[in-house]
Amino acid sequence: MFIETLKSIWTGSGFAAMTWQQGVMIGIACVLIYLAIVKKFEPLLLLPISFGMLLANLPLAGLMAEPKPGSDQPGGLLYYLYQGVKLGIYPSLIFLGIGTMTDFGPLIARPSGLLLGAAAQLGIFTAFTIANALGFTAQEASSIGIIGGADGPTAIYLTTRLAPHLLPPIAIAAYSYMALIPLIQPPLMRLLTTKKEREVKMDQMREVSKREKICFPIFVTLFCVLLLPSVAPLIGMLMMGNLFRESGVVDRLSDTAQNAMMNIVTIFLGVSVGATAVAERFLMPETLKIIALGLIAFMFSTIGGLLLGKLMCWLSGGKINPLIGSAGVSAVPMAARVSQIEGQKANPANFLLMHAMGPNVAGVIGSAVAAGILLSLFG
Repeated sequence: MFIETLKSIWTGSGFAAMTWQQGVMIGIACVLIYLAIVKKFEPLLLLPISFGMLLANLPLAGLMAEPKPGSDQPGGLLYYLYQGVKLGIYPSLIFLGIGTMTDFGPLIARPSGLLLGAAAQLGIFTAFTIANALGFTAQEASSIGIIGGADGPTAIYLTTRLAPHLLPPIAIAAYSYMALIPLIQPPLMRLLTTKKEREVKMDQMREVSKREKICFPIFVTLFCVLLLPSVAPLIGMLMMGNLFRESGVVDRLSDTAQNAMMNIVTIFLGVSVGATAVAERFLMPETLKIIALGLIAFMFSTIGGLLLGKLMCWLSGGKINPLIGSAGVSAVPMAARVSQIEGQKANPANFLLMHAMGPNVAGVIGSAVAAGILLSLFG
């Protein structure tokens, strides 16, 4: 009787039901957890994503199970949390929080940063072209290309609308490459610029008035949303959050958006995105192609910003350091910090952080606009 009981427990357990594919995915999840905790690679998102992946691949747990039609049995917990991703709610709320934390002052003081932010979207359209040539549909190629914007919420937002079946590898690639910016960008920065260019010291920027900072989010919302209505959820939330910050009259709302709300949404977004990486959908040849194309997108975005930075350096007579062009990807503020670090390596008296923040925040707008263009063309 005792042996039969043990056999019954074993046959009904997840250990007996586990496939080798699920074992592989659990192993990948553990590696990502290690990178988040020990190596501190974008831990605020990588940790919930990796643990969501772990939970979704546990046999018989049913955390991502859909409710059965005509049954009173509810779906799994993570299935319901995932609806915020599927409906585009979490990425838009993340943009609201980003807006409250972002100072657009450096961009307003030097509007040429918008050009660098636009140039750094080169990787999106390069990867789109290559992916399309490799046999991906236009919708799939758009979702893969957006990885080059270095903007996780935008990548998730666009992918859920154009190619939801590719969400797991695209989301994981986007956030992984964002975390690896300090490894990916510096070799390209040193390859494409001369030591003399990296040594360029930039003049202090002018002071931006409060009126300018208040008018900026209103103007950007009007212009971008009227031009590309499909970008309204991202740009609208980003600029509303920034208006909360700069108006000075809703400190409680600003504080909630950039702290409590941002933390809650980050948990829900990370866990539910990770939970989509189940073995049968993730372990496919397309996944390796997407990860490779994402790296190409990321590299060409960095190259686009650097090349325009070099041109601006030449046109300005050596007054603009081309390193700030690499900050045109929208990973705020990591890309700007990399520009600062590389600039100081060439010239210890160099302080590029605030100059690089202009293109960096322009990249946030640029990636959202690029997503809007792709959504308008292929949505």
